[in-house]
Amino acid sequence: MQKPSDPDDYELRDEYDLARMTIVAKGRYAPDRRVGENVVLLAPDVVQAFPTDEAVNEALRLVVRIAEVASKYSAEPAPT
Repeated sequence: MQKPSDPDDYELRDEYDLARMTIVAKGRYAPDRRVGENVVLLAPDVVQAFPTDEAVNEALRLVVRIAEVASKYSAEPAPT
């Protein structure tokens, strides 16, 4: 493949027929798809334990609450 002689030339070559090209969906990591969302891939054993989005969210919320309680008690001075 030859390098373009003009780097500012963004025109398609004549041999490209847009009518014959297929439309490819954007991948799961496309920047505009991730706006406001975090996309994560779960390990197969985790998928078996948490098969739905809501199950994962509920478990993570519980972990957050446990961490908050643990940090609350570790921040308080021990009674003497």
